[in-house]
Amino acid sequence: MAAWRDPWPPPRSSATRTRSPSWSAIALEQPVFRKGVPQGRHLHVFLSGGCRALEKLLPGATSELRAAGARLLEAPRDVITRASNGWHRRFHEGRHTMISCTRPLFDTTVRASVLARAAGSGTRVEVLQATEAIGLLGGADRVTGVRVRSRGTGRAERDLCADLVVDASGRGSRAPGWLAELGRRAPREEVVDAGIGYSTRMFRPAEPLEMSVVIQPRPGCPRGAAWSPVEGGNWLLTLAGVRGHHPPTEGRAVLDFVQALGAPELYEHLRTCEPVSPPYGYRDTSNRRRHYDAPGGVPEGFVVVADAACTFNPIYGQGMSVAALSGLALRGALAGGGLRPGLAAAAQRAVARAGDTAWLTAVGADRPYAAGSDTTPPGAAERAQTWYFGRLADRAAIDPVVGAAFRDITHLAAPPSRLLSPAVALRTMLLPRARGLASPPLRVEP
Repeated sequence: MAAWRDPWPPPRSSATRTRSPSWSAIALEQPVFRKGVPQGRHLHVFLSGGCRALEKLLPGATSELRAAGARLLEAPRDVITRASNGWHRRFHEGRHTMISCTRPLFDTTVRASVLARAAGSGTRVEVLQATEAIGLLGGADRVTGVRVRSRGTGRAERDLCADLVVDASGRGSRAPGWLAELGRRAPREEVVDAGIGYSTRMFRPAEPLEMSVVIQPRPGCPRGAAWSPVEGGNWLLTLAGVRGHHPPTEGRAVLDFVQALGAPELYEHLRTCEPVSPPYGYRDTSNRRRHYDAPGGVPEGFVVVADAACTFNPIYGQGMSVAALSGLALRGALAGGGLRPGLAAAAQRAVARAGDTAWLTAVGADRPYAAGSDTTPPGAAERAQTWYFGRLADRAAIDPVVGAAFRDITHLAAPPSRLLSPAVALRTMLLPRARGLASPPLRVEP
């Protein structure tokens, strides 16, 4: 949760004076796994679209992450993928690079970058440690701040007055209830829940692979895995499965799960790796969209961003990138100086657009597994999208043209309309449904 004091217009006085924006935020001090980020021990990647957004917000942040130990991967050159129809061909496109690291390293590096830039520009930033937001100030038409409470002795409460409150509190956001307390209706929600659970274990390979590995579910085996390097010479193995196929959280069963995936190369490699952590499980993977962007969805002075507005199945690695894109959208809405009537609604619409591509791809992938669960039924348009996306995803395994468009979308570097360009649409609908490679592509094609 962040609270912003608008520096304009100047205070009413006989002398004009300026003041810097003031931010109050709840943040971490050291690179540790936090209780408030329950999925924090699992594999995190920062997709190329997120990297570009982060660079616009914090120029040089990508280099700072690499200097801190984060690994840089180019897709598909450094990432081999087995989809439901076989292995993807491996090209050196030079279009998409992503960052792989642990969540604490990412959070700590970006936090330090924000504070350093604030100090250098004279912007006052107040970081509240061991503090939780417990409610909003104001009324049904305008939010005027946030009430926070210390987690220490006494649990003292404090009101933070603000011209703009941004809820970036993630999946556990309590904003719907807080808005109801102010007399506003909770936003409409869409939910697509495939019942996917996953678990992650950290390893140290004796001889690291030259590429990351992604195993997607296939017919008859609704399980998957991702194997990717992080800082410190360690690698993370994240296993996933739908209801009835959830991965184990006991160390001795991890290799058995991998063996059942039918990817013997990964299984034999893992047998040579040293486990350096126990497996950690996670089950809260539903896709949930709260329509704060609808007319009347937010009061003045309040905006909801990232996972607090729209959460995606974390297995697709979109969350941090969408958060960066949300921040960029919010900055664009704030451009022009000062707060103005209608700003919150305009900013909320911009934030919603920033998550459209991720929502389309995550829901398209999860919908086939969500049948019979407590989800919002798909409409005709979504059923058509699911059919088209399924054919396109299969074609992407072998087709350089369709594959490039597919990666543009899955890396959040292009809008969904990229999938409907004439060259992509014709190849998707008219060419035969594609079969991927029968074995992992160990060489990069020119």
